[in-house]
Amino acid sequence: MRPAAILTAVAGIGIVAGLIAAGGQRLGAAIDPVETAAPVEIDAPPPALIPSTTNPEASMHARRVDEASQFYPAAIDGKPLERIAAVEPQPPAKPADDTGVSLVRPIAESAGVLAFGDRRLQLAGINPTPADKTCTDGKGRVWPCGMLAKTNVRLLLRLRTVRCDLDSTEWTGMVTAACRIGTQDISQWLVANGWAEAEKGSALTEAGETARQAGKGIYGDDPRSAAETGTLENPPSDLPSDGL
Repeated sequence: MRPAAILTAVAGIGIVAGLIAAGGQRLGAAIDPVETAAPVEIDAPPPALIPSTTNPEASMHARRVDEASQFYPAAIDGKPLERIAAVEPQPPAKPADDTGVSLVRPIAESAGVLAFGDRRLQLAGINPTPADKTCTDGKGRVWPCGMLAKTNVRLLLRLRTVRCDLDSTEWTGMVTAACRIGTQDISQWLVANGWAEAEKGSALTEAGETARQAGKGIYGDDPRSAAETGTLENPPSDLPSDGL
């Protein structure tokens, strides 16, 4: 090989080596491993132990309970929110004690007197209408109002159990008491429909006067004749066809 060619090759290799060395120095100056490494603080407390900047008193009394509450303040006018107890529902009112006794299969002896075997019970607050009582209507016609009063009471009872204000189901002779079928007071029904007169001073006096003015029951005409002649526009559906 010629000396000139050898010198040229050696010079080229030297130039390449110099360029490589210069590039390494520049790369080392651009990236400093000491500066880029993340600093490690050995004595730093964990995140959970960092004290909160919020009011500790407010945090103890109010906390977020749902997603919407994140927009609510922890304090209003400088006072922390406080959690109040839930409103307890009111227990249902206890029904009034149902006093009295139940009497089965009552039979109406008249409009105001019930029979239970050999025992009798007069309904309170009324003057019973005797079964043999007769009434005279506005045209002077006599009709058996006592028998029809008794029949209407029997239609009301229909041998259903009645609840009466008594201390016991056992008594002798005649007793007086208020009785009901469900919530319907029997005495009130008799007076309001005109089949018995209210006792003087009774709470049913006003209802009796209303029935009298309306011409109901014993204060009116024979309902059988009115129904047969068609003088009633709307005759009651439970009117008896006879006195039995």
